Parts: sequence; structure tokens; C-alpha cells
Amino acid sequence: MVPHLATAVTGPLLDLEKKILEATPAIERWFRLEWQEHTPPFYCSVDLRNAGYKLAPVDTNLFPGGFNNLSTEMLPLTVQAAMAAIDKYCPDARNLLLIPESHTRNPYYLQNVQRLMQIFRQTGLHVRLGSLSPEVTEPTPLALPDGNMLVVEPLVRSPNGRRVGLADFDPCTILLNNDLSAGIPGILENVHEQSLLPPLHAGWAVRRKSNHFKAFDEVAKKFGKLIDIDPWLVNPLHSKCGEVNFQEDVGMECLADNVSALLSKIKKKYKEYGMKDQKPFVIVKPDAGTYGMGIMTVKDASEVKDLNRKQRNKMSVIKDGVTVTDVMIQEGVPTFESINDAVAEPVVYMIDRYVVGGFYRVHAERGVDQNLNAPGSQYVPLAFAQQHAVPDLKAKPGTAAPNRFYVYGVVARLALLAASLELERTDPDPEIY
Repeated sequence: MVPHLATAVTGPLLDLEKKILEATPAIERWFRLEWQEHTPPFYCSVDLRNAGYKLAPVDTNLFPGGFNNLSTEMLPLTVQAAMAAIDKYCPDARNLLLIPESHTRNPYYLQNVQRLMQIFRQTGLHVRLGSLSPEVTEPTPLALPDGNMLVVEPLVRSPNGRRVGLADFDPCTILLNNDLSAGIPGILENVHEQSLLPPLHAGWAVRRKSNHFKAFDEVAKKFGKLIDIDPWLVNPLHSKCGEVNFQEDVGMECLADNVSALLSKIKKKYKEYGMKDQKPFVIVKPDAGTYGMGIMTVKDASEVKDLNRKQRNKMSVIKDGVTVTDVMIQEGVPTFESINDAVAEPVVYMIDRYVVGGFYRVHAERGVDQNLNAPGSQYVPLAFAQQHAVPDLKAKPGTAAPNRFYVYGVVARLALLAASLELERTDPDPEIY
């Protein structure tokens, strides 16, 4: 299933697709060599936007939920990738402790946890769930929509204080599916005898989107050189602004100046590519945090200065009640993909260095220039692994599903590589991880 792409079958993106397909051997070799130098994140999902004139990642999530939205045909490949990932950290692993988000009553999120447990059981691991919530003081059942149950249990520190597990369960590996927005919990600090994946500094208590996109700038430049394209075709322009307080109207001048400067740069690029009808816009988002909260589309710097109280409140606090103090301003990449006339964007999932599937996030009430990660979005799985899904070099650009999905996978892996560089550079103690 390939959505309708509301652009003509010509233009820069089709040149990009053609160049990527022709350079496949060089691209795959380049990735192989990069992975000899850098360790990919344990798992990752990347939101892409396909604008017809560029294809760029706009968000990279190191604690992906949504594994329940991947097509079941992808499960064997996902299990293989999970085996490869676990082998790196604990080849003789028997027990895996999975720590989910603490708001685990959401049925869709619980289905994601169920799917992760299913994947890791297939790799030969005993999987149990540990909760960071202080309210979980004993094994607590959580009902799934299909009538099954998950059981979350309270985490315990071993008597010597060096390991984390459950009362009767000592894992070799601890997998976090909790993005630590609320801060790093004390019980997970100074765990040196077990593999904690992803590492604590991948959580939003430490991580910043601006660091990720700074690393992505480098990756995009290298990739541009490799296949002879303008890196802008796969990279959204961006800048950041610190010391912002939306509630108290502090830092708005800095924000307006940054918005204005970025809009000028985008305009310049549009001019270079002869895109007269395209109106530039930027997305202002928190530099840390997720769930599509605190995000706004801005087409003119004056909009930032003239926010009303409701807009200020919406921008000032994100998940777990965290106050926004730093924002990132990112080039707005409109999405020209649609399913049944609803705006869509591809989201690609990876475990270790392997693409294991993805889906289209679809939102009937949002526009091409808006954030789709919002209440009311739906998910349509991408079947990356159909038997015929080997790129077809003879197909007309823009017409073949395997070609489109392969190109998505390449750009998503560029973001994966950038995440790897980002984690290396922000590691507080390289000797430990």
C-alpha cells in the first residue's frame, strides 16, 4: 500500500530517489563502514516528511512506542534484528527486564509493550515488566484490549546495590521503553553490572533535539558528498533558542529573531530551486520532550510575539508537567502524502542497524504543514518486507512501493547514524557504557 503523493512525477524528490537507487551499493557499503566505527542505538523510530521536493527526518525517537502498529509480516525480521542487538550486549542473556512508561493504562501503548515482549521472547529471553511508578508496590495486572493481561512489578535493587531487577528475577539486560521525561530515577543510577539500553543519557532528562540535528548536519553532508546531492534535500534547517519562558513572555525577541533568520534561509533555498509557489514555515518545538506536545507552526516572526494566553500555556508545559525553557526552531517540511485524502507521514522503525518496518501516521483533521503526532491520528502499517520489495531500478521514479520504502529506509538510517554520534558525544562517562 503506497499512499498517493500529491506532486507531479517530476522534480527534485524523484531525482533524489533515482540517485539513491543508483548508488545503492555505495550507500550500503558506506553504512557498513560507519557501523564499524559507531554503535547504533538499541532501537529507534524516525518521523519523515516527504514534501515532493525533499525527504527529511523531523523527529528521532530513542524509546519508540508503536511496535504494535508494524505489520505482522515483519515479525520474523524484527526478531532477527533483536537477536543481533542483544548479542552485542549480552550474548548469553537469559532474562530481559522491560521498563515501560509509567502511565501504562493506555491500551495502545500496552499493545506496544505486549509486542515488544513477544519479539524478545522469540529471541530466547524470559521477559518481565518492571515499573518506575511509586504506586506499583506489588505485581499489578493490566488488562489488554484482546482480553490478555500484562503484569508490572516493582523494581528492586540487589542487596549489594549493584544490580536492578524484580524480587525473584535477575536480568542481564534492562530495556527502557520509558523516555525519562520526568528525570533520571535514582534506582537506575550507577548500574554497572547490567546493560541498560538505551543508556540513561538518551532520555529526555539529558537529551536535546538540537544536539541530534547538529550531528545530522554532519551525516547529511557526508551523504550528500557520497551520492552528489545538496544535503538540504534530506536535512531540515534548524536553530535553537535557550532561556525561553512562554508563561512570563521571556526570550520572545530571541525566538522571533531566530524564526525570522530561518524563514529567510528557507526562502533562499526555495528561490534556488525555483519554487515560487511554496510558502516557507517553521516548527517551534521544545528542545527536549516528546508526544507531540508544545509544538506550533509559524509562518511569520510576528506570530511568536503575539501569542495569546491559551497558546502560551500550550507551549510552556510538556509531558510529565516539565516546563519548556529551550526551544528548537526547525524548517517546516510539508507532507504531500495522503491516504483517502487525509494527510500522512511515514514513520520508520529500526532495531540495531536494521529497518524492521514502519507505518504511515495519518490525521484527517491536520494540514500538510502541521504536526500529525496529535490526538486523532491513525496508523497504516508499511509492508517493507513483501517478497517483491527489492528496489526496481527499471520502475519509473515515484511509482514503485519498494523503491519508495527503500529510500525511506536510507534516510531513516541517516537519522539513526546521527543518533549514534549524538549519544557518543553526550555520554557523561564513556568508560561505563
